[in-house]
Amino acid sequence: MIAPTPYFTVALVAPGVLAVFGLAFLWAWSIERKRNYLRLLAGACFCFGIGAVSQAMMLPRDIGHNALFSGAFHTLAVLLVSEGVLRRSGRKLGLAVDIAVFLAVIALLWWFFYVSRSVVVRVYVQNFSYGAVLLATAIMLRPLAKGRYVDRALFWFLLFFAVLFFPRTLLTMGLQDLISVQEFASTRFWQVLQLSLAIFGSGLGFTILAAALTDVMDDLRRERDTDPLTGVLNRRGFEDRAAAALRRGAAGAGTGTERGTGTGAQAALVACDLDHFKSINDTYGHPAGDEVLRRFGALLRETARAGDIIGRTGGEEFLVLLPGTTRAGAFEFAERVRQRLETLAIPALGPGKTVTGSFGLTERQGSESLQAMIERADRRLYAAKTGGRNRTVAVELSSLMRA
Repeated sequence: MIAPTPYFTVALVAPGVLAVFGLAFLWAWSIERKRNYLRLLAGACFCFGIGAVSQAMMLPRDIGHNALFSGAFHTLAVLLVSEGVLRRSGRKLGLAVDIAVFLAVIALLWWFFYVSRSVVVRVYVQNFSYGAVLLATAIMLRPLAKGRYVDRALFWFLLFFAVLFFPRTLLTMGLQDLISVQEFASTRFWQVLQLSLAIFGSGLGFTILAAALTDVMDDLRRERDTDPLTGVLNRRGFEDRAAAALRRGAAGAGTGTERGTGTGAQAALVACDLDHFKSINDTYGHPAGDEVLRRFGALLRETARAGDIIGRTGGEEFLVLLPGTTRAGAFEFAERVRQRLETLAIPALGPGKTVTGSFGLTERQGSESLQAMIERADRRLYAAKTGGRNRTVAVELSSLMRA
């Protein structure tokens, strides 16, 4: 028998809302198919909907079968949510844990219906199990509390949603082992359950969806701003991030640095150019030239600090912004790269053949723009090339500095 109309209508609110979120997760996955955790989250929404609808419509009709059927889909929904948000951050509960939790919940539901029937205990089994799984998930994701705003929101919303499962069971106090839908729907527990699932379940779904869409947009932005050959930023990406770093540096003036003796307001820029690169392409072919660029890009990434910004701004031209670094620190960096490049083995060029590079650098003066720094670094790079190549120029032509 289908549940009374008021019960039936209210019971379908939460699954109806989550079904919309399920479709939204599938849409986000269709944009960025490598994010398979989005499919898990969509599956969680649909599983919860199936469980809720089966309860509201009493399908299957047998009460015991219905308790096990709906409980199975609700449990699966919780496990899919947990795995989805964990895999977004490169973590997981694992299939063995998922199977163990699922079988334990179903076994307890079976026992407390067919052996020692108690609707109150079944409520405790499901709420405590689901709360524990989601609480463990939130604990595993606690680094998100220090991440981006959307990650912080996800962590705290997940934590609150998990904890909510425990105090809600207090509303079962005085609840008898009711068997009719009408009686159960009249309890405060059921009413609070439906309200909290509709409100906080929707809030959690919205937060997860916002985090997922942020991930997708970040990936698209990263692909747009990255040079696919070398793995460093392209010109657009470099200029955007370097300009932002200079603004942050000005705002954080007075902080220390790891390279040189500069403060947060200071920064240095290194312009790099591979010597005789055209002749490498002409002599060994473009595949060999591409290999040289790839290895030089890797060398720059290995030598730079985490906060340094590297970009390929031309064919064989690169720029490196070193926030919080003085001219002396930038010179040390450039020389380290230059000396390592001299000894870098590149199989595509054959045994004994190496590549050299020329470097020009400058230190930021006051609050000057990135473009002004680039122009001055380029002049010193030109001086390095006209002065014999394979050298670093940190001042104007009259005061060349070379290792």
